[in-house]
Amino acid sequence: MADNALSEVLKAVPRIGTEDHGAGMLMPVSFSDRYEIKSFRNAANLLFSAHKDVFEELISILSVFEIKMSDILVGGGNKSNVAKNLEAVLHPLGWNETRISGDLLVKKSARQLNTSNKKSKFDKVETISRLENFLDGHQIDFIRDRVAFDLEWNSKDQTFDRDLYAMRAFYECGVIDVGIILTRSSNLSQMFADIGSRIQGLKSFKDKYGASTTWMGKLDYRINAGRAGGCPILALGFKDSIFTELEAWRADNPVIDASVTAESLLAEGSEE
Repeated sequence: MADNALSEVLKAVPRIGTEDHGAGMLMPVSFSDRYEIKSFRNAANLLFSAHKDVFEELISILSVFEIKMSDILVGGGNKSNVAKNLEAVLHPLGWNETRISGDLLVKKSARQLNTSNKKSKFDKVETISRLENFLDGHQIDFIRDRVAFDLEWNSKDQTFDRDLYAMRAFYECGVIDVGIILTRSSNLSQMFADIGSRIQGLKSFKDKYGASTTWMGKLDYRINAGRAGGCPILALGFKDSIFTELEAWRADNPVIDASVTAESLLAEGSEE
């Protein structure tokens, strides 16, 4: 079959996906104005129905959360100022960093031929063995009740794999019902390009906010690829309305390199 004909046939094949449409309609309008919202495997409905109090608490916190220009431009060492500021709010409310580990117990049952004079032809022989550290190293930034929440501001995009596999492990072990991941929205590239055009040290800035770092475009395809297993995931992305001081900073910092664009910021590592 010719490539064009095959392409037409494939267009007619129903697509399989786990994303729920209309999840943003469940949220307050003010929240949707500040965050990109994507729900997978009915995560949003599950949060509102089974974990309403915990989720509404998180929504209320994120609805007033702000990111300052200093949080964008100043390095935070191993942990960004954005993460530190969110921790300062969530930890006192019982959103705790949590890690799980465990050994695997394997029970083997064998039917062994009975060579004695017993009535039964076979004997049942059982042995138990243990595989240590079968489950180890899975850690999530914040857990309250049975809701997991992770923030990825400007890590390398492979960090999403770690987060999704961790949420999958917690879910399959019955520790959580749903996971939430907060990162940068898909439409922030233009804003970061504008900031990059007004500062010195563009390469360092691109390393922090370029295509190979954590943003929604690097997250949703990983979820659709099944890396979270059956764990419902709500993906949230910061929109530009959450950034305070931006207009005042622009007024004080004129453009010094007009060649910086959203396309150039995302030029490297934009394809997997």
